[in-house]
Amino acid sequence: MATRTEYVLPRSRVEIRAVGCTDVGRKRRVNEDSIVVSPPLYAVADGMGGHRRGDEASRAITEQLQLSIRSDGPTTPEAVFTAITAANSRILGWADDIGVAGSTVAGVALVSLSSQADCHWMVFNIGDSRVYIFEDDQLRQITVDHSAVQELIDEGKLLPEDAERHPQRNIVTRAVGVEEDADPDVWLLPAEHEQTFVVCSDGLVRELSDQEIADVLRAGGEDRAQQLIDRALEAGARDNVSAVVVEAVSADTTPPSPGYHDSKGLGSLEETLPRS
Repeated sequence: MATRTEYVLPRSRVEIRAVGCTDVGRKRRVNEDSIVVSPPLYAVADGMGGHRRGDEASRAITEQLQLSIRSDGPTTPEAVFTAITAANSRILGWADDIGVAGSTVAGVALVSLSSQADCHWMVFNIGDSRVYIFEDDQLRQITVDHSAVQELIDEGKLLPEDAERHPQRNIVTRAVGVEEDADPDVWLLPAEHEQTFVVCSDGLVRELSDQEIADVLRAGGEDRAQQLIDRALEAGARDNVSAVVVEAVSADTTPPSPGYHDSKGLGSLEETLPRS
């Protein structure tokens, strides 16, 4: 699944190339992951293992995102929130018939905040699917997992390198379709220069280290999402595995002038902490 898109905006131009892949893995019978590669939004949803209709829950999220987000330009944070809320209500509605169903979601969307700041990336997540950014030859995880082991790490009770072996490694503390509210954590990053995002399910990061992911991105090529999947499969792929690689090149098309200019950023809006 691949797309190429160019948005010519009042103050900037953004060229985006995105490729997404998903695989059932080596151990599972059903692929409970779903992906979205639909400009200006790219996402991965991972149905919760052990819950009935996990595959349908993840698909409900990706379908709602595609229904709610227009493709003719940057979207808005509100449109993303609305899509997730609608998916949450849809999945909750199944509870009387089949019990609990749920899914994680993580993604990145090109959003417009105002006429003076028409080009930012909104990174969001609920659960333990992740978004990374690769720029200046360095890989950095943007999202923070909503998981039992992450809470232990945050409390200083568990080292990150021990998380994979911890008995609570599969426990997700927040998901879509489980509670009345499904508020994602959000970060806003200026769209500038060359940026590469990786959106993935936990099935990828259970098999590949950050260093291995970075090595694939450094190697280049147009099939880096498939390369990530292939490496996870070679490592055993105990879970479903999904990856979306988004490459963006952004250019400011306005001449320098007194006052506000995108090259100066938006201060605290550039990267927000999780919403309360």
